[in-house]
Amino acid sequence: MKLNILAFAAHPDDIELACAGTLAKHAEMGEDVGIIDLTEGEMGTRGTPKQRLKEAAESAAVLGVKVRENLGFEDAFFKNDLAHQTEIVRKIRQYKPEIVLANAVSDRHPDHGKASDLLSESIFLAGLKKFETKDANGQLQEAYRPNKVYHYIQSLPIKPDFVVDVSEQWTKKMKSVKAFASQFHNPESDEPETYISSPRFMKMIEARAMQFGQIIGVDYAEGFTVERYLGVKDLNGLI
Repeated sequence: MKLNILAFAAHPDDIELACAGTLAKHAEMGEDVGIIDLTEGEMGTRGTPKQRLKEAAESAAVLGVKVRENLGFEDAFFKNDLAHQTEIVRKIRQYKPEIVLANAVSDRHPDHGKASDLLSESIFLAGLKKFETKDANGQLQEAYRPNKVYHYIQSLPIKPDFVVDVSEQWTKKMKSVKAFASQFHNPESDEPETYISSPRFMKMIEARAMQFGQIIGVDYAEGFTVERYLGVKDLNGLI
């Protein structure tokens, strides 16, 4: 299956918080969208890996994505090395996405910036013919490099290079976030409170989306940064 957009995330729920509205929007447009989580989030204070996988599947159904996989990298301890790069390259060559979305270039959680660097280097390697990988059937994969790589914005307030109007997808985005019931605010939960489980964290997510939206004159928007200049054919496509 060839995908239009393939979004990578260090942890299940990274996508939901940062760019689920954008993915839902493109899925509604009839594009094939996929998500690959690098880890099961097993080092997280709340929930279990089994719960996180179930929640990830529920969220994927809400967003309408075609594919959601988990690479099973070790949470908090995965590396930007050859072994991990090779697994990423295999997936890029398998799905041949036009656009790749990756974690924030830097963030409060060190896994996010680390995943961002891992994705950037792996995407370059995926385009090298002499960097050989094999698919699940043992067949050599063709070199392939997507020409659009965008990094979504997470906890730290990074200035976006562009924002996407997700006003019509906001309800769906929040439904996908709430699929991760083990992670976010629940007054009936007896698990320890964390940075993301407090009510003010969810208020921050909404406030940032409203701020980005206000800048372009809409209700809600999600922000992204780029690795190289954006190019437009003309000015008519801009909001």
